[in-house]
Amino acid sequence: MSVLILAVAAGAVVGLALGALGGGGSVLAVPALIYLLGFTPAAATTASLFIVAATSATALYAHARAGHVRWKAGTAFAAAGIVPAALAGSAAARIPQPVLISAFAVIAALAAVQMLRPASAAGPAPTVRPLKAGGAGAGLGAVTGLLGVGGGFLAVPALVTVLAFEMQAAVGTSLLVITVNSLASLFTRAGGAAGLDWAVVAPFTGAAILGAWDGKRLAAKVSGAGLRRVFAVVLLAVAAFMLVDALL
Repeated sequence: MSVLILAVAAGAVVGLALGALGGGGSVLAVPALIYLLGFTPAAATTASLFIVAATSATALYAHARAGHVRWKAGTAFAAAGIVPAALAGSAAARIPQPVLISAFAVIAALAAVQMLRPASAAGPAPTVRPLKAGGAGAGLGAVTGLLGVGGGFLAVPALVTVLAFEMQAAVGTSLLVITVNSLASLFTRAGGAAGLDWAVVAPFTGAAILGAWDGKRLAAKVSGAGLRRVFAVVLLAVAAFMLVDALL
């Protein structure tokens, strides 16, 4: 199978997962780039940041039109992650590949476990603590910059529990946070981005953007809980494979 067809197919799957699940789908981008398309881990995380930024920005536009983005709070949350995202992005190129792959496998496994957890019952709104919110934003930025993942599976719960957002606003605002953090990390990786194989990255990104729109329609027809369980099992298998590959 040609590299172009693989790139389009992988991008479509990533986009479908993003559109259908709202978070966690971008975690598939890095292993697809490494094991299907032959990217090094450092190049894969850089390419993934571009894919995540473009796809999230497109989805952000749709959520903003629906009124699901809290711009002021989201901008403050994202601002806390800009410096950590930039620093982590700069450090990623100096981390040994087995360590980078192992760290990514752990994050992928955490994303899968988060998806398998049953939704908690709504409770009283928590008290918003600025320091806690800033720490959560900084941590998310560091993860995004280092591993090239969008972090929607981390951002949405953080916005719900730390900033007391309702779910629709958390999903929409998380896209703003993810876009800003991804762009901040990409800025520090400008040299690495210039060396990417754009003949592969561009069609991957385009397919992911189109797939995200189809994913939204899929989510309306299929049980959301069922989709998350299937995706979580696949993600756990990918994480296990990557961890074994890194350690052997």
